[in-house]
Amino acid sequence: MKLLIGSDGSPNALHAVRFGADLLGKCSEPSSITLISVHDDTALHHARRFVGQHAIDEYLHGLSEHDVAEARTLLDGAGVRHETMMRTGHIASEIAAVAEEGSFDMILLGSKGHTAFRDMLVGSVAKRVMELATVPVMLVR
Repeated sequence: MKLLIGSDGSPNALHAVRFGADLLGKCSEPSSITLISVHDDTALHHARRFVGQHAIDEYLHGLSEHDVAEARTLLDGAGVRHETMMRTGHIASEIAAVAEEGSFDMILLGSKGHTAFRDMLVGSVAKRVMELATVPVMLVR
């Protein structure tokens, strides 16, 4: 089984990672998890004039690394095979596209994000992923 798990570093995203690890522990077939961190870089388009694309790419990479760090540690400790993927763009569209392109069996998402703003954002992201995805989507609390 191939699981794609959205990771924003929030407690609920980590619950999704734990749930995914437990689920794969019950599978007899070879299984893996791919953690995906997606950042919408729309707000940074104007910053390119001042700092350049390389600086923006480094900034977004740092955010993504932070988003998946604890999840990676959790999966390493559980002995679960995993990889990470970092993307920029429309969050829901990227997650749905990666799931389809990578032939994932399921997408797992935390039901809420890291902050009050992210709670609102991730709620709408989860809804949009469910609309766009061609594979099952599970929300985990």
